[in-house]
Amino acid sequence: MLKDMKTHCHLKPGQKGTKRLVEQYGESLLCVRYRYDEQRGVRIKTVELVVEEKSWQPPFRFKDDDIVPIAVSYNETDLREKLRQARAKWDPQEKIWLAQYRFIRNTVLESRIPEEFMKRSKLQ
Repeated sequence: MLKDMKTHCHLKPGQKGTKRLVEQYGESLLCVRYRYDEQRGVRIKTVELVVEEKSWQPPFRFKDDDIVPIAVSYNETDLREKLRQARAKWDPQEKIWLAQYRFIRNTVLESRIPEEFMKRSKLQ
């Protein structure tokens, strides 16, 4: 029913048409919408309310320019070749490949980022 209606007005608390609702709901009021049902010839006023607020930490995500380590053993020549094509560099001291995340995102190489690096990155 609501999905077929057209929304013509989206009001923020304090705007004309919301004053009584602000008195009723206070700080919990996020917005007021007027929806119109052409088939039935009615206008419906809806409100969006905050019913719960608790702390939340967004999940860690790499940015495209982040340099990420990729663990590939010496005998995995196909994967090493994919890394070279992805412009990755070999770090001989750490014995790990380093590549920009944008070049390995959504490839089999993304699953090769060491778990300990993921955990360490979340703390930063």
